[in-house]
Amino acid sequence: MNSSLIFLIIAIVAVGLLALIAMTLTGKHSYTFDIEEYQTRWLKIENSLVRNDPRTYSIAVINADKLLDRALNEMGTPGKTMGERLKKVTSKFEKPNAVWSAHKLRNQIAHESDFEIEYGQASRALAAFRQALKDLGAI
Repeated sequence: MNSSLIFLIIAIVAVGLLALIAMTLTGKHSYTFDIEEYQTRWLKIENSLVRNDPRTYSIAVINADKLLDRALNEMGTPGKTMGERLKKVTSKFEKPNAVWSAHKLRNQIAHESDFEIEYGQASRALAAFRQALKDLGAI
């Protein structure tokens, strides 16, 4: 075999390995979601929010937050908590402040026993979670 050909093969393999290492270190690899499953879950959450039934408001927000957290986990987003994971991907969201507000609303629901949520708050939170899931490519 010609030494030039051997050198060319070694160079191609080396460039490929360097590209793979660079993608791994920068975290810029793509993730493919089961979009049909996420859409089904999302529709169930959206349909669970009933305007004249305050009992549904909190549950819908909590479930939407869980679905977004699941997507972040499936993507391999590092962090022990949802908040830590959100910090890592904020730049991927069209409206990061809306996502943070929705997550903070979920935290109020979960941690403040006397907190009462209104339909408008729940609806806005669901819209933010929906957009975040779209931004990530999950729905």
